[in-house]
Formats: sequence, structure tokens, C-alpha cells
Amino acid sequence: MTKKLFPQISDIIIVAVILYLFLLSIKLLGHSFELLGNDFAETMLRMTSNPIAGLLFGIVATSLIQSSSTTTSITVGLVAGGALTLPNAIPIVMGANIGTTITNSFVSLGHISNRIEFKRAFGAGIVHDFFNICSVIVLFPLEIHFHIIEKSAVLIGKAFSHAGGMELFNPLNFILNPAIKACDYLTLLLPFQSIILMILSLLLLFFSLTNLVRKIRTMVQTQIETVLNKYIFRNDLLGFIIGIIITAIVQSSSVTIALMIPLAGAGLISLKKILPYTLGANIGTTVTTILAALATQNEIAIMVAFSHLCFNIFGILIFYPLRFIPIGLAKFVSTKAAKSKKNLILFVIVYILLHFIPILIILT
Repeated sequence: MTKKLFPQISDIIIVAVILYLFLLSIKLLGHSFELLGNDFAETMLRMTSNPIAGLLFGIVATSLIQSSSTTTSITVGLVAGGALTLPNAIPIVMGANIGTTITNSFVSLGHISNRIEFKRAFGAGIVHDFFNICSVIVLFPLEIHFHIIEKSAVLIGKAFSHAGGMELFNPLNFILNPAIKACDYLTLLLPFQSIILMILSLLLLFFSLTNLVRKIRTMVQTQIETVLNKYIFRNDLLGFIIGIIITAIVQSSSVTIALMIPLAGAGLISLKKILPYTLGANIGTTVTTILAALATQNEIAIMVAFSHLCFNIFGILIFYPLRFIPIGLAKFVSTKAAKSKKNLILFVIVYILLHFIPILIILT
């Protein structure tokens, strides 16, 4: 009995250690972006003058910080301080949803050595992109002309304007922040600290991801696939709820979705089942901002936070029934990208430009 149990316990310990390194790599990547661009992001937010500029600023700021919660929380703070108006803040929130997805694509590159795994992982990573981009394409012009998000946020915000804020305990920060601080301390005197930490995070990401996928593959013959498909992702509603809960706890939709990319790459979760989970993550990521806004006791700031929630809800109402669109686009792009190295390089370049070309627009 002990001999049979020991490998199971050892497998759990090994997976836990690798998972910790994986989460640390994602957190460290976001931290390095933050060191590189947090001040720049806030400066850009202050420069917002029209809806299109706001949308671009939201994409760029969140691509740099890699946290839509952070970008939206900064926006809430600026609105509370009178630096931004509600109509100018809403496009920033929309852009933040697009900018936060780049981490998932970085994670999928860990499967680049295996074409079949990469196709599955890349598809799982970019389906979130396509859902958010499709939502913005439809809702942005509607918001400009009819202010549907603003009106909904005002209605909800007024009901919560006298509610007090509270701060959620973040277990992810609790277990990862000591390691992040240690990395900061060890690299403090080195030149280009943010770049060094970024490289370190990417190396750690590929190391942990490679070993995580290898370990998962050896455990496929056990009951992991059954647990995932029969219980956790049994139906879309359950996947959606789990996405909300995990993101509300760890306060990062990037981390929530990135956790599933290796499983998708290993073929344990289908693209169809990933989508409801990512939609739940979109809702869960608004919790931090809402709490931050409630803490300001500023009515307009609270409305900004609820505009983030309303945008995601409207996006789900429109594109969950039309889920074949983001799923189909993700399948098409991932299939083409996985066909050859030339295609892969082309798609990666285009993908990066889609996130960072707004910087060029801003600077010109």
C-alpha cells in the first residue's frame, strides 16, 4: 500500500514544485514589465484625449504591466483624482482586456518544440485574444454612439456608491512575493535590472513549462483527464464559475488562463472547454477593481469599475452564443502558425505588433 501511495505523493510534490516555479515565472514576467513600464503606463493614461487614444493606451499599458486589474485600478484612481472622466476611462478599460492576453501566448510558446502540442496550446492562448478583440469591435462603436456601457455602469454604480471597500487576501502574492523580493535583491545592483528579470522569468517559464508538460503526460494514464473533463470542466457553466473563482482569488486573469495552457497543450482540455473558463476569468478580474473603487468612496470611480464588469458581461451575452467565431479564428490561426517555422515566426511577429504598434502611433 505504501509503495503504491509513495509515487502518487511524490508526483503531487513534484507537480506542486514545478507549478510554483511556473507561477513564479509568470509573476516575475509581470513584475519585470512593471519595473519597465508602470510609470510610463500611468503617464499614458493621463494623456487620454479621445476614445481611440484611450483604447490604444489601455492596450499598451496592460501589455506592459500585464494586469488589466492594475490598469483599471490606476484608471479608477485617476478618475477619483479628477484626472479622467468616465467617458474617457471606459475605452481604456476595453483596451485593458486586450492587453492582458499576451502572457497566455508567451506561455504557449513553451510548446514550440512539438508542433501538435503547440497548435493546441497556441489556440488555447489566443482564443482569449479573439474573444476580447471581437467584443471591442462590436461594443466600442456602440459605446461611442449610444453609451450603453456608461449608462449601465452609472445605474449599477449609484446603487453601490455608499458601499465600503474591502481588500481581498491574495494567496498568490503571499507565496510568490518573497521569491520576487529575493530576485529584486539579487539583481538590484545590476544594470538593466528589468531586462535581466524579464530574461530570467522567460527562462524559468520555459524550464517549468517543459517539465510540467512532461510530468502531466506521464500522469495522463491516471485519473487526471477524468477529473478535468468529468468534474472540473464537466459543462460550460461549471468551467465559467471556476474561472471566476480562481481569478477572484489570485486576482489575475493571465495567471488563471495560463494555468490551463499546458493542460490544453497536452490534449487534456479542448478549446471549446477553455473558452467558458476564460470568460469566467474576464469576470473574476473585475473584482479587484470594484473593491479598489469602493474603497475610494468616489461615485464616478465606482462607475468606472462597474463599466469593466458591464463590458465583459455584454461581451459574453453577444459572443458566447456566437462562440464559434473566436473558437474558429483561434483554430485557424493556430493551425496556420503550427504548419511551419516560417509561419510561426510570421504569426508571432504580427501578434507582438498588434499589442505594441499602438506605442508607435502614440509616439508619432
